[in-house]
Amino acid sequence: MSSLASHFAGGRDYLAACTLGLPSRATVRAVRADLEAAASGRPDVVAASQAVEQARASYARLVSAPVGDVAIGSQTSVQVALIAASVPDGAEVLCAEGDFSSLVAPFAHAGRGIRLRTAPLPELADAVSPDTWLVAFSLVQSATGEVADAMRIAAAAARAGARTLVDLTQAAGWLPVDATMFDATVCHAYKWLCCPRGVSFLTVSPAFAREIRPVQAGWYSGDDPWSSCYGTGGVLASDARRFDVSPAWQAFVGAAPALALFADADITASYAHTTALAARFRDGLGLAHPERPSAIVTWPDATGEALAQLTAHGITASGRAGRARVAFHVFNDELDVDRALHALGVRGGDDLSAFDGLVYAI
Repeated sequence: MSSLASHFAGGRDYLAACTLGLPSRATVRAVRADLEAAASGRPDVVAASQAVEQARASYARLVSAPVGDVAIGSQTSVQVALIAASVPDGAEVLCAEGDFSSLVAPFAHAGRGIRLRTAPLPELADAVSPDTWLVAFSLVQSATGEVADAMRIAAAAARAGARTLVDLTQAAGWLPVDATMFDATVCHAYKWLCCPRGVSFLTVSPAFAREIRPVQAGWYSGDDPWSSCYGTGGVLASDARRFDVSPAWQAFVGAAPALALFADADITASYAHTTALAARFRDGLGLAHPERPSAIVTWPDATGEALAQLTAHGITASGRAGRARVAFHVFNDELDVDRALHALGVRGGDDLSAFDGLVYAI
């Protein structure tokens, strides 16, 4: 991972990619250049629009989807709401218990008699019924780091004739993903993909796309956005671009190099690296290993004591749903694991106290 790590200026003691990814050097350069050009009276809208399409293409490669199946947005909840608007009146939507609210809340508040039902993630496949219209779940759970048995869930949905919607936000960037396994996916790219906040993606199969109403259509949903600025917007794009919303240009300027970096990387090597670090940390704390390896490790921390210990040693981590949470990304290494264990009072073969308070560059 040294080649990927070299693209980041920081990373030592940063174990929170599941909360917010770190910008790459290229992202910082791109955003600074864009700001400086705008500040000097030379904003480059053409270049920003090109960055949008570069980002779309890189993301499509990353999740193994045709670029024509990818729509751009700024928040996953908005893109989930697009799907929720097309759920038939009175239909059932099945979600995983405790999943991230951006994936669940749009269905809970959609009205029209839509019935929301939940089941524990390990039981989600068995909970699919003939009445289920849509199964929605995160491929990797935000609160626990648990990786879903996606193939089993997708197969159960297919047998029942139900659609699938999968949130890739906590997966894309470290876990190999094939978005074409599902009818639709969403992803906010500011976490593991290290993009500026305000860049999200929707993938949708052509068959499912025909069932979705473009209720958020605007000028950027047109076949030619620059000819769709007035009135009804003209002819909508024939592919997933008809679900585009007007992009946050500066965010996409920063996202384009970050997404190219991850799309060009060996995702299987990233998966092996991140999950090996997580496994080392689990072993240090004596935590059980999950059935499907994850780059996120969580453990009970109702009082916040563990998170406070990490913070006191200069380690950035997070806490969710009464659990402490650490995440290991491409800019982390074994020393990050050992320093975190030391902060939690776990002593290995070496005394790491001499490292406390030092700053390391990746």
